[in-house]
Amino acid sequence: MEWFVRRVLVALCIIVSACGSLTVSANELSATNGPSGTPSADDGWPDASAFLEKKYGFLPIIIPITEPAVGYGAAGGLLFLSKPLSSAEAGLGRPDMTMVGGLGTENGTWATAVGDVRHWFDDRVQTVAGLVYASANLDFYGVGKDLGLEAHPLHYNLRPAGGMLQGKYRIGNSRVWAGMSYAFAATQVEFSAPEGTAGIPDFQRHSNVGGVTPSFTYDTRDNIFTPLSGTYVEATVGLFSEALGGDDEFQRARVILMQYIPLFPRIYLGVRVEGAASFGNEPFYLRPYISLRGAPVMRYQGEEVAQLEAELRWQFWKRLSLVGFVGGGAAWNHFERFDSTQTIVTGGTGVRYELARAYGIHVGVDLAFAPDNTAVYIQVGSAWARP
Repeated sequence: MEWFVRRVLVALCIIVSACGSLTVSANELSATNGPSGTPSADDGWPDASAFLEKKYGFLPIIIPITEPAVGYGAAGGLLFLSKPLSSAEAGLGRPDMTMVGGLGTENGTWATAVGDVRHWFDDRVQTVAGLVYASANLDFYGVGKDLGLEAHPLHYNLRPAGGMLQGKYRIGNSRVWAGMSYAFAATQVEFSAPEGTAGIPDFQRHSNVGGVTPSFTYDTRDNIFTPLSGTYVEATVGLFSEALGGDDEFQRARVILMQYIPLFPRIYLGVRVEGAASFGNEPFYLRPYISLRGAPVMRYQGEEVAQLEAELRWQFWKRLSLVGFVGGGAAWNHFERFDSTQTIVTGGTGVRYELARAYGIHVGVDLAFAPDNTAVYIQVGSAWARP
């Protein structure tokens, strides 16, 4: 679901991340009765683990949105968690999660979504399903470097409605999963500039996208919320065509690697490497883009994208951590010639609080710096969350 949501409706990735990142409302944390927010038995600091250990129940989600591409706003909803994570093995034993929610931002962007992540047959099969309806107000800077659009981007509205269904099967007793997904979206696109304006891409006002995506995933992370160790590798190849419900023929390929390494007691390193490419008549809004803290969503698009980000977290005192991160990415057209290349380097710092020790959930805030932008991000769990 993630590639579909991120590239079709911008900030809804914040809600999807909530499928692997939990929090509770301010009222729950401040309650004087009941388990939520009560001091931890081992250190006396506020801890939400007891609340989350309820086997069944809906959890409130409230997440501020600080994405530069759409402005400030909030995402909210309810998340159902089937079981705690304290006894989970690396890569296995994770809870079933069902979510319903929505978001809105100051520039008029809004979205509603329903999502479900479920495990079957003793962790042999995982299913992911989602439905999305959204309206995103964005700026178009071109696919690849465009000096005219870089100075004067074109405003447009993207209104997708669709869904996806994915199934993954674990091979033997390994941590390797083979998967297949189907996604469909009916999308409306409208530019505020009149037809014929320089820089407007070829597009259809009303179009359908439909396709299947085989995938292979290797996952040994010790935790899906704030991993301390382990590896996550995923390779996908998307095949979209008229025969599968779409209006265009195109393909997408993507590889992502995340490695988590405990360097010293209470010091943890994370590294993310990602590459993506698109081929054929893909709609401009589905072209790959650089996804780094500090880089506005869909600002740096190209037919091909490569990026690298590293993060160091030091849990320096009890439940408090300091975070430092740096990343770089490039987007270009035509793999052989590297035409219209755009590059960006970002970095920043942040703080974390260990909100739920039994689940390994850390929450906090990041301040990210880019050449033309400074952004604040509210983090619940890892900045690179994957269910």
